[in-house]
Amino acid sequence: MKRASVALILQLRAGELGVLMIRRAEHEGDPWSGQMAFPGGRVEPDDVNGLATARRETEEEIGLHLGAEEPCLGRLSELNAVNRRFRGGLVISPYVFHLQRSVNFHPNQEVAEVVWVPLEFLLDTDNRQQMVWDRGGVKLRLPCYFYEGRRIWGLSLRMLDELMDLVAGKSPQRPQWRRF
Repeated sequence: MKRASVALILQLRAGELGVLMIRRAEHEGDPWSGQMAFPGGRVEPDDVNGLATARRETEEEIGLHLGAEEPCLGRLSELNAVNRRFRGGLVISPYVFHLQRSVNFHPNQEVAEVVWVPLEFLLDTDNRQQMVWDRGGVKLRLPCYFYEGRRIWGLSLRMLDELMDLVAGKSPQRPQWRRF
């Protein structure tokens, strides 16, 4: 089974807590092309663990070095990505960081834009919508958010839902964070 890691980066911005997301660039053959996501990617042989992968991929994709001054607050539940490209599956580990400094981003060719999404927006249930996804002729209704014209859904939404449960003090029916 292949493994990947992503970074959910939190920052207080103008008095409001936000989470950093990226909109992936459009690339043929990329199953997540153009979608809202978190910086991250596959674990490489030189990565000592998933946390190292999240840090490396964040620096590669948006030019942000997550060092000791950006503590990892913990890890959310691992998710399984289903895609024909990944025989045997892909397990994604989401790590949560707290960014306390001002930074300039330098996205690489994989990233179309960097966006801060306010947690207040995600916590407001009136902002939750539904979308129709056509999977091989079968139309499925799935939950999503539209933030400033960008659709947030799928695996990213599942990670955000767990994060929002934790922020809101709800008891998620998932494993607790692993502290680092």
